[in-house]
Amino acid sequence: MDKRELALKKHIEWQGKIEVITRAPINNKEELAIAYTPGVAEPCLEIAKNEMLAYEYTRKGNLVAVITDGTAVLGLGDIGPSAAMPVMEGKCALFKKFADIDAIPICVDSKDTKTIIETIANISKSFGGINLEDISAPRCFEVEEELKKICDIPVFHDDQHGTAIVASAGLFNAIRVTNRRMGQLKIVINGAGAAGISIAKLFLQIGFGEIILCDIKGTIYEDAPYNNPAQQEISKLTNRNKLAGTLADAMKGADVFVGVSKPNLVTDEMVRSMAKDPVVFALANPTPEIMPDIAKEGGAAVVATGRSDFPNQINNVLVFPGIFKGALSVRSKAITDSMKEAAARAIAAVIKDDELSADYILPDPFNPKVVEVVAKAVADEAIRLGESRI
Repeated sequence: MDKRELALKKHIEWQGKIEVITRAPINNKEELAIAYTPGVAEPCLEIAKNEMLAYEYTRKGNLVAVITDGTAVLGLGDIGPSAAMPVMEGKCALFKKFADIDAIPICVDSKDTKTIIETIANISKSFGGINLEDISAPRCFEVEEELKKICDIPVFHDDQHGTAIVASAGLFNAIRVTNRRMGQLKIVINGAGAAGISIAKLFLQIGFGEIILCDIKGTIYEDAPYNNPAQQEISKLTNRNKLAGTLADAMKGADVFVGVSKPNLVTDEMVRSMAKDPVVFALANPTPEIMPDIAKEGGAAVVATGRSDFPNQINNVLVFPGIFKGALSVRSKAITDSMKEAAARAIAAVIKDDELSADYILPDPFNPKVVEVVAKAVADEAIRLGESRI
């Protein structure tokens, strides 16, 4: 049985990857009267007087909504909300497995940005956090930004920020391996959608160096005729020399390549054109922009992919369980840019100097230290910023 057949068999067998269980005993009339009517009226009345008591009397403080419209699911594209459900269930299962956070999958049957925003805002009081998932660019930017203004709980688009955080963690350690200096890197990012733009923003915030973004039509530069609004915004901070050309043109002399695009777009010759001992993060899934063995033949010193069967997996599961655990632990109102940077630094620091190597720049997702150090870093930063409500 191949993996496809096994996956289908198991999903039929599971009939869903999550379930709801009761935390309250309801075995007799007395327990029923406490958990439900008439006893349930008492916490209702207390919350009506002070909304923050919902964190004390309900599961809100450990409950995350995992929400999609089904328009950018994995590498499958716009497959719709029903077809997105297995992925959302899987994400919820990972929240529970890695951080003991209860998560609920919600698939919104609309592609209208305003409708999606209103739908999520209107259900937000039930949750301690919102994890947006697999919403296509550029609408995903507006959805997240508007919800952050409206909601009083953390709103986090994992495809953007989770990827940016783990890529930043990997680059911190790739710099250590290749003896490069912060602030002096020439970085090329291929794929100027949600993930690529978010990676660029976090790289700039951290101060890794100069960045050139590329997309299907070539390099992104200010006022390029093919820029969408999000690309035009990021172009004001990147590609300072306004290089116009192809991905191959941009990669010449680059220290770092990050791909969040499509398979087989990078050749060994393109890697050879980069600086000595370059870093290559080829993250297209399931087939990367360049296979690791070919990248190494071209001279790459450190190679990472999005796959678990190669070393250095850039995997968002290193991020979202810990970042939400930290935010929820202090009832944070938001997940800020500095909290994202703190998470990236925490992940990188899990690997000590004597463990670090070209094939080990990121910890294993099953390393129990990861969630705890990320959660602490995020919670500490939330407290420092005054975002905490504890």
